[in-house]
Amino acid sequence: MDLGIILETNDPERVWNAFRLANTALDANHTVETFLLGDGVEAPDLDHEKFNPHGVMLKYTQNGGELAACGTCLDSRNLDADDLRPRGTMEDCLRIVEDAEKVLTIG
Repeated sequence: MDLGIILETNDPERVWNAFRLANTALDANHTVETFLLGDGVEAPDLDHEKFNPHGVMLKYTQNGGELAACGTCLDSRNLDADDLRPRGTMEDCLRIVEDAEKVLTIG
């Protein structure tokens, strides 16, 4: 199955759970693409004593998960694109939605 995830939150637990699901799907040989939108572009910077958003995001990319971050959202927060938030466009987000068999929005 092709799974699309749109992540619109900077809540550490929600980010952690979103990428735990994404990693579980990858482990089950599904294709997963994730688009960071709005507050979601801050996800790689989150630090929490109980949850590890950065760690699950890193595992996701290392296991072949595709990731893009809204360029406009990055610019509005003065954030630079990097390995865990490659600059993307709304066209990228649309492609993820069009290509996915299932789309989850987590916010």
